[in-house]
Amino acid sequence: MAILGGFLVLGAARFPASWVVRAQRSSSALQSGWSAAALGAPLLRDPIWVYNDWSAYDELSDRVPLTEELALRELNEILRLGKLGVHFDYYMMDAFWFAPDEAYRQWRRPNWPDGPDRWIAACEKNGILPGLWFGTNTLVKIDAAPAWRDSLNAKGGAMSLYEGGFLADFMNTLQYWYDRGIRMFEFDFADFTAATPKAEKTEVPEEIRRRNERRFLEALKKFRQRNADVVLVAFNGFGGDLESTAGPFPFEHPLDLRWLEVFDSLYCGDPRPSDVPEMNFWRSVDIYSDHMVRRYEQSFIPLERIDPTSFMMGDTGTIYYRKTHAWNGMLLLMVARGGWVNTIHGNLEFLNDEEARWFAKVQKIYAPLKARGRTKTFGGIPGEVQPYGFGSLDSQGAIYTVVNPQQEIREIEMPLLSRAQEPPRDGRVLFRDAGFDPVPRGARITLGPGQMATVGFGRYAAQEFDLGVQEDVHIPRSIYPLAASFAPKGSNTIEATLTPPAAGDLRIIFQQRGSDGNIMRSWPGGPPNGTSMGKVLKISATQGGKILRVEINYDKQIWSGLSWGAGEIKHKDFSGNRPIIVRCTSAEKNPVVLEGRLYGVEY
Repeated sequence: MAILGGFLVLGAARFPASWVVRAQRSSSALQSGWSAAALGAPLLRDPIWVYNDWSAYDELSDRVPLTEELALRELNEILRLGKLGVHFDYYMMDAFWFAPDEAYRQWRRPNWPDGPDRWIAACEKNGILPGLWFGTNTLVKIDAAPAWRDSLNAKGGAMSLYEGGFLADFMNTLQYWYDRGIRMFEFDFADFTAATPKAEKTEVPEEIRRRNERRFLEALKKFRQRNADVVLVAFNGFGGDLESTAGPFPFEHPLDLRWLEVFDSLYCGDPRPSDVPEMNFWRSVDIYSDHMVRRYEQSFIPLERIDPTSFMMGDTGTIYYRKTHAWNGMLLLMVARGGWVNTIHGNLEFLNDEEARWFAKVQKIYAPLKARGRTKTFGGIPGEVQPYGFGSLDSQGAIYTVVNPQQEIREIEMPLLSRAQEPPRDGRVLFRDAGFDPVPRGARITLGPGQMATVGFGRYAAQEFDLGVQEDVHIPRSIYPLAASFAPKGSNTIEATLTPPAAGDLRIIFQQRGSDGNIMRSWPGGPPNGTSMGKVLKISATQGGKILRVEINYDKQIWSGLSWGAGEIKHKDFSGNRPIIVRCTSAEKNPVVLEGRLYGVEY
């Protein structure tokens, strides 16, 4: 074993010397003598934490550009958080770092006046491994290089992977960046239907896909064999139907398990609202990621290899200008799902020092559970509006994170995760949303509507693991359905008349379906020119001719579409003795079917 040119050389494998530096900084690593190079696993050898700067900038659904200044600012934030206990292994430079006319070999000017050297050097100096995004074989803000042109499809937007010069040139580019110190590669927007005009005339689509996939798989295997320490992650284009939680399953675009031979993780969709209506918009976004993880697991992808890409902070359109709303639950759900590639996106400066310490505590709690324990799912399917959860256990205890997506109070069982596990008892609520106070009773817990909670058992039931209350998600202490029926009232409109609830507020939920009866999203466009959803899926109410104020949380420009509306009228805003008329409307031009429900809620 030796260190040559900044690399640890062990046999035929080369590993970054920074891995040795990080191991030296960790007393636990020194005690165990852990070395990634010594393990036989062909791919990811231990859980990793990745920072990704997407959503701090956004050049697809917003106009916030990626610049060297932004990238180095976020690196400084990584270092600030590191002093407070937060750990990152990798820094992924996401899309559009490249000059459009240089085949991924040069960085975009003037945003990167001197290229990536300062960023790469700063990462290496601080023990962070740099990564780069690539658009695989599609032309997304990049031109076809001369070596790629004989691989172009007829539309000129993608390259065949088995014809012409594209693949060989692309793999040479990856090796070029590996030799410059890049250790993580993200592949996005893959198009395995791409073929030259000649092939399109002589080969059937199935054969084109098969040949593209086989050639890319072979190329990545060779790249891995040459560069044993590389981390490869797959994003859009590698299977799965990501647009909706209401789509058919098994997927129409199945997940090919052969990708697990080359990719450390498969992504299962950018954050977006599920098709489960929730008063808190961000809880519906949580449910989307939970649902996709379950569907990928049902497609035989191990939980460790699924990257939900669910944690995004930012003031950009890609994350619906979320900033840090409900970020605590977002982080807890991400770690609870059991993935080994834990990716944090966006503006790290949005977290103050106290919040960073909370983040570090979550990492510390889940580190042994991820590395030495196991995570399993339980309950129903999130997108089918069934209570569900994720449980992680080791020899000393277990942590369960449970979610109730329904508009009712539900008791949920936290089952044994293993025959070797002690039966859950004397559990402690470590984290919950504000409002409804869930109390575990043995292996069961009761949650309010739309609520999540985290429960510790065994050693994890100690006070030291408490994570507090998420104050920006408020759950009613009681909820009950109201006796009122919606009926059609004009074009794409339903209306109900009801007696006001005697106590509490009025909650209004409606769902949009197409004429075929399937849940249907409206897609009025994302930022900056899209229409906000409150103008497309509308809730209005009157009492005695007076317009009542309806509080909604979904009035956002949503690039991914929305199929529902949810709103509340506070008790102080209506009188108790006159009927209320509630109207739900869709701005869709074609006929749709709307379904409405009304509830009384008390906080």
